[in-house]
Amino acid sequence: MTSSRVAHHAFWLAGREATGDETLDVTSPWDGSLVGTVSVPTEAQVEEAVAAAHAVRDEFAATPAHVRAAALDHVSRRLVERTEEIARLISAENGKPVKWARGEVGRAVSVFRFAAEEARRFNGGEAQRLDTDAGGVGRLALTRRFPRGAVLGIAPFNFPLNLCAHKIAPAIAVGAPIILKPAPATPLSGLLLGELLAETELPAGSWSVLPVPNDRMPALVQDERLPVISFTGSDKVGYAIMESVPRKHCTLELGGNGAAVVLSDFSSEADLDWAATRIATFSNYQGGQSCISVQRVIADASVFDRLVPRVVAAVEAQVTGDPSDDATDVGPLVSEDAAKRVESWVEEAVQAGAQLLTGGKRDGASYAPTVLADVPADVTLAREEVFGPVVELQKADGEAAAFAAVNDSKYGLQAGVFTHDLQTAFRAQRALEVGGVIVGDVPSYRADQMPYGGAKQSGVGREGVRFAMDDYTYERVMVLTGLDL
Repeated sequence: MTSSRVAHHAFWLAGREATGDETLDVTSPWDGSLVGTVSVPTEAQVEEAVAAAHAVRDEFAATPAHVRAAALDHVSRRLVERTEEIARLISAENGKPVKWARGEVGRAVSVFRFAAEEARRFNGGEAQRLDTDAGGVGRLALTRRFPRGAVLGIAPFNFPLNLCAHKIAPAIAVGAPIILKPAPATPLSGLLLGELLAETELPAGSWSVLPVPNDRMPALVQDERLPVISFTGSDKVGYAIMESVPRKHCTLELGGNGAAVVLSDFSSEADLDWAATRIATFSNYQGGQSCISVQRVIADASVFDRLVPRVVAAVEAQVTGDPSDDATDVGPLVSEDAAKRVESWVEEAVQAGAQLLTGGKRDGASYAPTVLADVPADVTLAREEVFGPVVELQKADGEAAAFAAVNDSKYGLQAGVFTHDLQTAFRAQRALEVGGVIVGDVPSYRADQMPYGGAKQSGVGREGVRFAMDDYTYERVMVLTGLDL
C-alpha cells in the first residue's frame, strides 16, 4: 500500500478544511492495513456546520442555476480525471474489487452530470388557469418548487462514493444546504468529494462533510435546523430515525432480499446460461453487499433442474481474493463481524435442512460465494437481508406461484423477471410488490437517473437525481389576480 494512502484526512466544515481533537483509523477489510486516519469533528464544530447550513439556506436557494450547475459539472469532470485514484481508494477502504470500484466512480460521474443538467431546467414553473370556475375569473396560479431547508444526508459503507453523490448532488441542484455524514467504516470517499466541492464557487456553509461516529447521529437527526433527512442503510435504523422525527421529511432507502424469477419461457440453452451468469455475478458483486443483489432465485419447475447446475458452476467460477487485483470478482465483506454473521445465518439454514451446493466457508472477513437450495421458509436467511455473497434457489409451479413467492417478504425493493413475453412483463409490474421490476435480467440493475426505492419495509421516497430533487423541495403556489387571460 502506498504511503499516500496512509495519510491524515481533515473533514469539511462549511466548505473549508478543519480538524478536531480526535481521530479514527480507516483500515482495509482485506488485510487490516491502515488506509488513512480521519479527523473527527467536535460537537462545537458540528454545531458550527449546522448553523452555517441553516444561515445560508435562503442565499443558496436563490443562487442562479448556472452557478449550481457549473459546480456540479466541475465535480463530474474531476471525478473522471481522478478515476483510478478514487477507485483504488474505494477498494482500499471498502474491500470492493477495484474493477467494481471503477464502475462506482463512473456512476458518480453520471450522478453529478445528471444533477447539473437537472439544475438548469428545474423549477421553471407551471402556470394553471383558475377560471375553470366562475370564482377564478382573472386568476392564474403559478407553481414552483422551493427547498424544504437544509438536508442531513446519511450514507452507507457499501457504495461509499456513489451513495454520497446521491445525497449531495440533488441537494446542490435545488439549492439546499447539505450536511453529509459518511459511514464511519468508509469516510474517505465522501471526504474526497468534499475536496472536489471545495474547488467550486458554491457559497460557504452550503455543504459540509462530517465523519461523526454513529453514536452522535441522533443529535443531528433531532436538530430542527435540518428538516430533511435522506438515509440509506438498514431498515431497523431507518425506521428508528423516521419514528424519532415524525414531523421531518424523511427519504429512506433501506434493505431488500432481491428475487430473480426465471419463468418457463426462458428455457433455451442460451437463456439459462445468461440467467445463471447474471445470477452468479450479481449475487456476489460487492461481496453481496448491495440492497439489490440477488438473494433469492425462484425458478419455474420446468427449468429448475437445468438452471441449478449452471448457477452453481457460474458461482464457482467467480474469482475471489485481493480486491486490488483486476482479476478479482469477489473481495472481503466490510468486516470480519459481517462475515461471521453471514456464516451463522448459513449454518442455521443448513442445520434446519437447507442443501449447501457450494461455498459456505469463511476466512477472516471473506466469505466464499455460496449457493443453497431448499432453504426453510422460517430461517433468518430466508426472511432477512443477508448482505453477503449467498444465493438461495427455490422451485415454483407456474407464474402465479413464482410471483407470490417474491411477495412473501417484508421487503420490496426490486425484482428481476427472466421472460420473453411482453404480457408477462406487464403482469409482473402489476403483481410484484416492489419499487422496480427488471425484465430479462436480475434485480440488481440500477440506472442512476431512474426512480429508485422500495415498497413495504424497503423504505419511503425515491432516489435518482430528479426524484431526490423533488423530495428535497416542496410546491409553493402563487395566485395572480385581475388578469386578462
